[in-house]
Amino acid sequence: MAQLPFAARLYVAGVVAAASFLAVSAAAQLPRASLDEVLILAALYLVSESLSARGTRDMLSISLGSVAALAAIPLVGAWGAILVALSAAAAQDSQSTGIVKRLFNSSQLALSAGAAGAAYLALGGTTDLGADSFPRVLLPILVADVVHCGVNGALVSVIVGLDQRVSPIRVFQGSMAHSVVSYLAYGLFGVSLAVLWDGAGVGPAAAVLLLLPLFVARWAYAQYAEEQQAYDSTVRTLMAAVETKDLYTRGHSERVSAASVLIARQMGMREDRVASLRYAGMLHDIGKLGVPTRVLQKSGRLTEAEFAAVQRHPVQGLEIVREIEFLDEAMAGIMHHHERMDGLGYPMGLEGEQIPEFARVISVADAFDSMTTTRSYRG
Repeated sequence: MAQLPFAARLYVAGVVAAASFLAVSAAAQLPRASLDEVLILAALYLVSESLSARGTRDMLSISLGSVAALAAIPLVGAWGAILVALSAAAAQDSQSTGIVKRLFNSSQLALSAGAAGAAYLALGGTTDLGADSFPRVLLPILVADVVHCGVNGALVSVIVGLDQRVSPIRVFQGSMAHSVVSYLAYGLFGVSLAVLWDGAGVGPAAAVLLLLPLFVARWAYAQYAEEQQAYDSTVRTLMAAVETKDLYTRGHSERVSAASVLIARQMGMREDRVASLRYAGMLHDIGKLGVPTRVLQKSGRLTEAEFAAVQRHPVQGLEIVREIEFLDEAMAGIMHHHERMDGLGYPMGLEGEQIPEFARVISVADAFDSMTTTRSYRG
């Protein structure tokens, strides 16, 4: 906490103090009959969050703890939901979060739960769920989800803004854009859990019926995320090998990859193909591993023989990555990125639409980077 700016430290202290006040009030107001359900929901929340799975940076995270936290609102009301949210301080995660951050996280979740619970009750929501409750409580719980999401996002945005000295409003807008849909989904699962638990009389076993399939789905998601990270590591290792040999390539492949992604998105290319194109951009010069270093680092004009050696690098690149199955369409971009629309390119002299789309995109990105940087050849 000492690393936070003074204003941020004051803000954290204020949020924790407000949550502490709510916690004391919740403990005093909670009906004794609801205590067992609060403890079970808190345990469910702890287990869900401690087994948290996060994807890659550009993928939606899956949080089963949110389902338990939002189910607490119709099951045990605002006071009980506050106590369930406070259990976040004890949840284990993969990042070894410090005590201050844990306290802030659980505190802002408690404040969010309190606001969401108040909104739920104000719109006619009830904790006395019956078999006919599902349609009737749908609107209150969805509004409660939005309130929970908004308060949560606002509290986090302020601390991020104070810490990084950026506008909290801009942070809030960015976070809300990616959070509302997932919160609404969590809310639907939450109210389903509550109706099964209380309305249908299933009790805590409802958590197994509803959340077990989600645990399996999240496990599969985690495996997919790990696979994607392994792909990234493989590609970056190969790219680093080229960069150690060709000084010009240092940063070039990354720039070509980024430019290719921008071009592809402007073209309306599907995101799965954009991801593959990104790899192709990063590895388009991998064949330079087979070109003599003295040629790559030569500052003067290349001889005919030297230029011929350079022209072989697309074919050599394909040979290097041929067995890497996940590259798939990226291989065509690596092989043909030096073809030309008039058929005067290499290695195969393809022209026009014969040139694979990936290769055409990379060719434009490569040419742009060539024209805006210094290099020893223009082939």
